Amino acid sequence: MKKRAILIMVAWCLISPGDAFPQSAEEFKSLRKDLESVREGQKNIQKELEAIKGLLEQRPAPGAAQPQQPVNLVLSVDGAQSKGDKNAKVTLIEFTDFQCPFCSRHLNQTAPQIEQDYIKSGKVRYVLRDFPIQSIHPLAFKAAEAAHCASEQGKYWEMHGKLFGSQRAMTPKDLNAHAESLGLEVSKFQQCLDSGKYSARIRKDLDDGQKAGVTGTPSFFLGLTDSKSSQIKAVRTIKGAQPYAAFKDAIESLLATK
Repeated sequence: MKKRAILIMVAWCLISPGDAFPQSAEEFKSLRKDLESVREGQKNIQKELEAIKGLLEQRPAPGAAQPQQPVNLVLSVDGAQSKGDKNAKVTLIEFTDFQCPFCSRHLNQTAPQIEQDYIKSGKVRYVLRDFPIQSIHPLAFKAAEAAHCASEQGKYWEMHGKLFGSQRAMTPKDLNAHAESLGLEVSKFQQCLDSGKYSARIRKDLDDGQKAGVTGTPSFFLGLTDSKSSQIKAVRTIKGAQPYAAFKDAIESLLATK
């Protein structure tokens, strides 16, 4: 921090050679604003480093086998946002966090191929549940609420994409701007957001995720679909932003089940 402050001061001197130091209240105010911007940038970097540390701590030690078969784990998909045929043979459940950079990586690098090969073909139903880690991503919970509020106007997945595409723009003002850009009725959206009507649902997802052993995002659970129930018995797990091959292997093994 001290080094950056010194650099800012030097830059100021170079820009204004006639005045080695700020002389007016306006100049002091501008310098203070620059310093605050540096502090805010460092806070964001620290948050990202903490997120990376959390994921690294989840990784198994070299040579250790990553758990793939949960025991007696049942997850509900009732009321959750989903894509694909509800009667698809396989259900893929993701616990996600809108501020998580690894969730964004999965969405951009792996999810499109899964959707093309398995969801659109009717083989897999994809279900999304919320897991905002507020200790490192303080804006993620409200962002999840925003996505559900957008769903009331038929734009859940559009808001989902907007949020992951703008992870540094999730303040209340930003959320309203996203709603407007998607053509939503902003006053209705704002009323929904202010009411906190979806907070209980998100906390239920958090609770269920914790019971299932979720400690970081993204986390995935796969199981065979039961057309008569909203409960899915998870028989495979995938943790983190893994390559497409990891999902293909898990999905194909379940599709081969008689």
